[in-house]
Amino acid sequence: MPSRNSALRWLVGKEWRELVSSRAWWCLVVAMGPLVGVSYISAVRTYGEASGLGGTAAGVGEAFSPLVGIWAPTFSACELAAAFLLPFVAIRLVSGDRQSGALKLELQHAMGPLARISVKAAVLLVSWLIALIAPFIGVLLWRAYGGTLYAPELATVASGHLLNAGLTVALAAAAASLAEHPSTAAILTLTVTVGTWIINFIAAVQGGLWDRAAGYTPTAMVAQFQHGLVRLDVVLIALALVAAGLALAAIWMRLGVAVRRRVYESIVLGALALAIIVACTFVTPSWDTSENRMNSFPEADERALRQIRTPLTIEVHLAPEDPRRLDLERHALSKLRRIMPAMQVRYESATSIGLFEQTGEHYGEIWYDFGGRKTTSRLTTGEGVLETIYALAGVTPPAENEEQAFRGHPLAVAPKGAAAVFYGMWPALVVGVAILVRRTSR
Repeated sequence: MPSRNSALRWLVGKEWRELVSSRAWWCLVVAMGPLVGVSYISAVRTYGEASGLGGTAAGVGEAFSPLVGIWAPTFSACELAAAFLLPFVAIRLVSGDRQSGALKLELQHAMGPLARISVKAAVLLVSWLIALIAPFIGVLLWRAYGGTLYAPELATVASGHLLNAGLTVALAAAAASLAEHPSTAAILTLTVTVGTWIINFIAAVQGGLWDRAAGYTPTAMVAQFQHGLVRLDVVLIALALVAAGLALAAIWMRLGVAVRRRVYESIVLGALALAIIVACTFVTPSWDTSENRMNSFPEADERALRQIRTPLTIEVHLAPEDPRRLDLERHALSKLRRIMPAMQVRYESATSIGLFEQTGEHYGEIWYDFGGRKTTSRLTTGEGVLETIYALAGVTPPAENEEQAFRGHPLAVAPKGAAAVFYGMWPALVVGVAILVRRTSR
């Protein structure tokens, strides 16, 4: 009888051979070059034009941070590929054995279904890492242009897209195991993807619980990573969803088990996953890996805010689609939550757009309740919110340290050679490797 290790090696080799023989994967890798190229060339050109000739725009702040100006738009192509291309590769790898009948023979081996689906997922993630070579070529080009590189924020962006790919693989694997045909699995996967976009849309209009739920969708998760923010609750929930998706795929991969039993096991798995996800929402640690600390207040202000122990409640009278509410959330409240997790924020509005509420006496007011002491303000900037909290808490605002201010990294340069690399060399190289691999595998 073959050992478990030899069976594992055989399965890994088999899945890899099936991957490299899949036209879907090669199409994904070829497409990554032009997709990344469009985003990268546009980002570098915009960054260079905004920097001015000779880099004369020194000291312009976070507008000239490579994280926002280069890495986020460049890696955004990976989000598009993960949503529309990677699912077909995953479905092809998972459902191929079922369509050919090979799955029935594989199930006769000692290796369990969870181990089988885990091997498939691992091979798919390795294939995604190969596809990520394209945006990292952009990193090398940026360094060749003389651009700066801050490793923590770049690693955060790449990790976010890797985690997003894991979610896509788990979703596609579960759909491929549930559905009888790959086309049905593709429709299921796309339906769930579009469903997360609908949640984001409703959250932008309705707010409340929808807004909280939208914070854990793949789109919101990737956006946070692309801005250098790592939230432990988001990471844990994403990993829980990946594990649940692979476990669901393993349950429905057992063709010899009665359907009723698999349904019961799926319900138990869903309840367990839901309990874990709800528990993870109470996890508060987060890390700001951006060089310009765009997700955080200045260090002196954070030290002062951590000294405040009295509960703080903020009541905001702004409609969900009011631009002032977006500014308040982005520049103040999201940063406050990282420092004061016990803070409570309530939004009050009668409509979603607030167009006809603005004539009201209290519309636009922000009420602060600090241990029974109350005050109101209409300032939505980070500095205005901090001043109000300091005054209410009786805390002396810390002095500003100009030496620690982020001065930006302007770079007036054109994306020379990028078009030839992404539109010509990358597709030609991938096609050449594909032809060589497919010939040697025959």
